[in-house]
Amino acid sequence: MVMLAYGSGAQPTVWQPVNLEELQALKGKLFGKYCYAAGATLLRTQWEGGLVPMPEHMVSLARIPEVSGVYVEEDDLVIGALTRLSHCATDVQLQQRPLLQSAMNAIAAPSIRNVATIGGNIVSGVGDSIPALLVYDAQLRWMTDSGMEQRSLSSWLNGGRDGSRKPNDVLIAIHIPMADTALPDSRSQETLGAREVSFYRKLGRRETFTASLVTIAFHGELGSDGRWKKVAIAAGGGSGMAMRLPEAETCLLGSAASAMQASTLAVAVSSEFETYSDAFASEQYRKQTAGNMMGAGLWEALRS
Repeated sequence: MVMLAYGSGAQPTVWQPVNLEELQALKGKLFGKYCYAAGATLLRTQWEGGLVPMPEHMVSLARIPEVSGVYVEEDDLVIGALTRLSHCATDVQLQQRPLLQSAMNAIAAPSIRNVATIGGNIVSGVGDSIPALLVYDAQLRWMTDSGMEQRSLSSWLNGGRDGSRKPNDVLIAIHIPMADTALPDSRSQETLGAREVSFYRKLGRRETFTASLVTIAFHGELGSDGRWKKVAIAAGGGSGMAMRLPEAETCLLGSAASAMQASTLAVAVSSEFETYSDAFASEQYRKQTAGNMMGAGLWEALRS
């Protein structure tokens, strides 16, 4: 189905496929500049600011039911790419992944979260949901020119760094492994001697409705012996791409958990995190802040 966009002249033609088959067919026949849209909150800001040119065609994904909602598929918790941020923030099943819900509630304002989608936040490449999804080892399911394909969020982010990312691919769903969801996410609860330690932090230029300067996420599991058996750490923020920090993870993995590890972790994160300088903050400030936020989060989680 095609509908002419409002306005005239340079305004795009808006296409509204009703299923994945129609979307794939459109991908094969549209020529010229086109883009995909769901909530379009970021696109609208970019167009109004003159940061991105208006395309000849816009493909709306809003009428495709297969790309919305939260459900379980085999061993994965699946989130449709068009699921609204507000829905993700309150969905009962996503309570198993509280870092993600914390990230959802830290993005923009409620009115924006009611329109914006998790897929759009990810595809921006710099969304505040990305650090949380990285520590949960998220996989992304894409519709490519040759069919469906699944790849890790980490590898997709690396594609943005090395230029191998394919702009014509459409994000369909996010898959999060459920293998360890039996562990509670708590600083004090224990199950059979095991414990999960998780936290998410965002620093912006003001308290709410602001772009992040630094965003961090930590997800770890302690065995019955009190040693770290799993550690996942990620940092990002602003217009920089988020990244996992494997060297910082290694400095904890296998060791006995202690609040005294906070300073060691802070130094490791500051050293490994790759970021940038802009008019709002220097590279060194972002690196040091990421380390301090990570160290403070670990201290708070383990001091009790």
